[in-house]
Amino acid sequence: MSRLPTLSYREVVKKLRGAGFVFDREARGSHEIWYNPHTKRRTTIPNHPGDLPKGTLRAIIREAGLTVDEFMDLS
Repeated sequence: MSRLPTLSYREVVKKLRGAGFVFDREARGSHEIWYNPHTKRRTTIPNHPGDLPKGTLRAIIREAGLTVDEFMDLS
């Protein structure tokens, strides 16, 4: 398993778009729900300034159904 770097909200969204995710809806507070119509998976992303904590990023990747290596290879 690759070492997980710290990423900002914008970097995570760019990678999720590369995996086929689209913005679905706003969630509670400053969170957003993204949906992949091909895999029927959803993931919640906090839209906060600064980098996402590594545990949160790992949970987003898991919800997306990707491995860390697959996620990091996305552009």
